[in-house]
Amino acid sequence: MRPFTVLIGIILGSAASITFGLGAVLIVFAVLAGEHPDLKREMPQLVGSLAAFAGMTAASAGSFLGQIKARPWRGWAHLATAACLGLVVLLYWPRSN
Repeated sequence: MRPFTVLIGIILGSAASITFGLGAVLIVFAVLAGEHPDLKREMPQLVGSLAAFAGMTAASAGSFLGQIKARPWRGWAHLATAACLGLVVLLYWPRSN
């Protein structure tokens, strides 16, 4: 396996595990929202984070599959993965106030 494929696989595995974790947290928050109203304030940011990481998971899965099978569209998939990764970095980059 080539080093670039391994790098994409690491991104895919990390994004998938974070997506799974955020989905589990969202389920727990949804169940406990009736008993703890303060959890409702966290839901929009949690859903946004879940969407960002789900998109990165999908993009990196396409990139990984395209790289493994040497498809001609893999360059576009790599670009989508880089764009999703950049979006996640921008979402979580610390802001100075």
